[in-house]
Formats: sequence, structure tokens, C-alpha cells
Amino acid sequence: MELKSLTLFQAVKKRMNWLAQRQEILSQNIANADSPKYRASDLKPYNFKELIRSEGSQLNMVASGKGHLPGRRKRIRDFSEVKDRRPFETNPTGNSVVLEEQMAKVGETGANYKMATNLYRKHIGMMRMALGKK
Repeated sequence: MELKSLTLFQAVKKRMNWLAQRQEILSQNIANADSPKYRASDLKPYNFKELIRSEGSQLNMVASGKGHLPGRRKRIRDFSEVKDRRPFETNPTGNSVVLEEQMAKVGETGANYKMATNLYRKHIGMMRMALGKK
């Protein structure tokens, strides 16, 4: 059995992918802090219930007869990006990046990533213990 096939490891991996993509978008916001008319963006919040619901909709029914319609194969998409429509602050050039806010989000994302990696490490440790390995 591969660890990749276990649901728990898949959920942690998706969380880490979301956090990595968010960190990339936040770094783009910080890099464009002085660009005129640049709008800060972020990812949609990570919602575990919605993730489970969308994973269930990934499955298609088997077409057992020639008259059955197979349906369309659904694919997993990357997390969608959201532009900030009503920014808290906007400078005279139209830039909506607030460095303090972006840095706070970067710190929060880093802490959440660290927590996810620790969770991943703990679960691997539990699997090793269950197998009798140290």
C-alpha cells in the first residue's frame, strides 16, 4: 500500500499545496507593492468540507450498457484566485497592496505550513509504529 493512496495523506498534501500556492501569490503581491494600479490578490479560503464534497463529485458512474452515457470525466483544478475588490487601503497610484497585511498573511501561511508538515510527520511516525519500525 502506498501512503499516497491514503485519504489522510491526500488531505494533508492538498492543504500543503494550497499553502504553497498562497505563499506564491502573497509574494507576488509584495513584489508589486509599488506597481501602479496593481490589485492585491489571495486564494479562496481552504474549506475542508468543500474539498471533501468536490472529491466525491470526481467519481463517475460506470456505463455498463452500450446505451448508457458515460458522462464527462472531471479533473482536479488548482485552487482559484480571488482579487480584492474593496481593498482596505489604496494609494494614489491605485495600488491596493498593504505590506503589513501581506506580511501578516505570509507569517500565518508559514505557520500553517509548518503545522501541516508536522502533522504529516506524526502520521508517518504512527504508521511506522504500527508496522513495528522505529
